[in-house]
Amino acid sequence: MSDYHPVFEMSMPIRWGDMDAFGHVNNTVYFRYMEQVRISWFEHLGIIGNHEEGQGPVIVNASMEFLKQLHYPGDVIGRMTIGKPGRSSFDTGFELMRADDPEQLYARGNARCVWIDYAAGKSVPIPDLLRDTIENAVLIKAS
Repeated sequence: MSDYHPVFEMSMPIRWGDMDAFGHVNNTVYFRYMEQVRISWFEHLGIIGNHEEGQGPVIVNASMEFLKQLHYPGDVIGRMTIGKPGRSSFDTGFELMRADDPEQLYARGNARCVWIDYAAGKSVPIPDLLRDTIENAVLIKAS
């Protein structure tokens, strides 16, 4: 993830219901943590929640590498990084750690976001605010 640049970090509680019958956080929940970090970043930027324009992100692929099991109780720290944007898409990276064990990486994942016009069902250019935010993160890392 050397071409990815940090943009956002947040903490989330591990809920009792996140665990499966084997007593650890179910693999599908890691994707939910990744989603929550991404959506919280969009909210932080003021991009999500403005459906008047009829545009927004969709995920076209996502992957996760499960490195260590998470268990209840505790808090997960989700760290989001981002790659150089294309016309209508950008790649995101994620790292998940426990708040009480921040040096240990529990999982890492990626997701490609494409900005679309919901009514047309087609990709459109990334909004200027989002593009500027991504490009500034890339420039800060490069300097």
